[in-house]
Amino acid sequence: MTTRWLSPEEQRAWRAYMAATHLLEDAMDRQLQQDAGMPHLFYSVLANLSEAPERRLRMTDLAETVKITRSRLTYAVTRLERDGLVRRENCRWDRRSSIAVLTDEGMAVLERAAPGHVETVRSTLFDRLTPAQVGQLEEIFTSVARGLQDEDAEAGTGDVPWRRRSSCSSSQPPSASS
Repeated sequence: MTTRWLSPEEQRAWRAYMAATHLLEDAMDRQLQQDAGMPHLFYSVLANLSEAPERRLRMTDLAETVKITRSRLTYAVTRLERDGLVRRENCRWDRRSSIAVLTDEGMAVLERAAPGHVETVRSTLFDRLTPAQVGQLEEIFTSVARGLQDEDAEAGTGDVPWRRRSSCSSSQPPSASS
């Protein structure tokens, strides 16, 4: 098999992407540590729970949404739980699953952190782009993410932890016809 080396244009694009993602993640982490005392990952967990019905998600669904391994999510939720921002509940319909729930205190912390976080996202990324570039950025990364997820599904490996499923939904019991 021959190596398909990157062209000079692809190499420049790749390096620009890597530099930008590292710098953006650093900016998000610094702002959130300063304003809320938490890393970007913890904020992402809180934000995703805040958007879920009843502010609750099954842990495996939350891992898929945040795109992290279940063990990394367990670590994050344990820390957030210790601080009273999240609580875990057993899933009444599947003993193998647990549900993460955003507490009122967690919602309050998120509401205090959100304005600074959004301003950092805007100033570090979107203020530097034209409206056309914003559309292109969405199109490009949607295509990349979809392709990577489709590859895993087609391979049928199920090795990506957030792709694993159990029979419990986040807040409803299985239907009688299941």
